[in-house]
Amino acid sequence: MADRLTASAAKLLGTVLSASGKTLAVAESCTAGLLGGAVTSIPGSSLYFSGGVVAYGNSAKISLLGVPPDLISARGAVSREVALAMAEGVLSLFRADLAIAVTGIAGPGGGSRGKPVGTVWVAVVALGGVRHAHRFRFPGGREAVRRETVKASLRAAIDVLRTDAAEGS
Repeated sequence: MADRLTASAAKLLGTVLSASGKTLAVAESCTAGLLGGAVTSIPGSSLYFSGGVVAYGNSAKISLLGVPPDLISARGAVSREVALAMAEGVLSLFRADLAIAVTGIAGPGGGSRGKPVGTVWVAVVALGGVRHAHRFRFPGGREAVRRETVKASLRAAIDVLRTDAAEGS
């Protein structure tokens, strides 16, 4: 069950998607379905949610989303480039108008000096070429990192849609 802020953001994203007539797809690594769950917790989300892929392992990122293996080798699975490739892959897979992808290190292990636990990349890609990616460093334990990632992802998608609407008007 999503907390109040997450539910509020998911509802707002649904409202913006519905108003614009756009569809959404998600690709999740470290959140493993929490983002899709938050989006679909809103009644009527089937009108705008096309689907999602949980690509937890690198092989799933490669085989399901078309992320180039050499990109993962060169940049690491938790990187701007891989997050954007995941978003582009799921956008194409579901033929959606907007895609969100998340990849990160929720912990407690797996971090490094350059990519400590809590490091998360969120990418939003829109049909037509808008590409947006942000790196976050969330404090707290595994569940806190995963929850904050979902909230940040929802906000990022809302920002892209609002910017797109403002530029289109």
